[in-house]
Amino acid sequence: MTRYSRQTRMLVAVDCIIFGFDGQDLKLLLIKRGFEPEKGKWSLMGGFVQPDESLEDAAARTLTKLTGLDGVYMEQLTAFGSPRRDPMERTLSVAYFALIDINQYKQQITDEFKAEWFPLKDAPKLIFDHADMVTEAQARLRYKAAIHPLLFELLPAKFTIPQLQILFEAVYDAGFDKRNFSRKVLSTGLLIKQKEKERATSKRGAFYYKLDKRKYSAKFHAFLNFVSDPGNLK
Repeated sequence: MTRYSRQTRMLVAVDCIIFGFDGQDLKLLLIKRGFEPEKGKWSLMGGFVQPDESLEDAAARTLTKLTGLDGVYMEQLTAFGSPRRDPMERTLSVAYFALIDINQYKQQITDEFKAEWFPLKDAPKLIFDHADMVTEAQARLRYKAAIHPLLFELLPAKFTIPQLQILFEAVYDAGFDKRNFSRKVLSTGLLIKQKEKERATSKRGAFYYKLDKRKYSAKFHAFLNFVSDPGNLK
């Protein structure tokens, strides 16, 4: 016997929720779907898992095909398996979310899929259950970022504390006290202060910082408590 008997076959796909940060807004990378059903409508980037690849390999391939990127932060979210989620054929989708530096890689995004960045709060209507995937990814991002330093994946190589605070406020859609935020971030020991300042936004300027890559790797899964009670911010 080479197959399980009396079982219905179904397709398995991956969908990627790709977040970026432009210095002001948390953004979502979307494409115009190129085939039916829902051709021409906004969609997450996805694809079917091939017989010779794992879920992770399929997600990485999908991400690279759209952005040209390898080695970016990507995490499996959850599976979406409603029987009628895809009107064409029974399809189970495993969602992943990825974090990329939008400024460094925006020129590498292929034109093949007519991809565009949208502020997360102004994203257009999406096909199928993709909006549910985005909502789930946003909740996971907020949870993980409250205790782990993964939001640094969205920043350029050097950044200021005010820029980092803007990122956190965009992710949580909430304000943070400037002094408390700076103190908490610097207390992690992850940042290396630079000599130069960013002066475009103020005459006094703010010092640039870089990540200490060694400490960042060592502490990535440590409980750093960046945000207390992230579910009750205002």
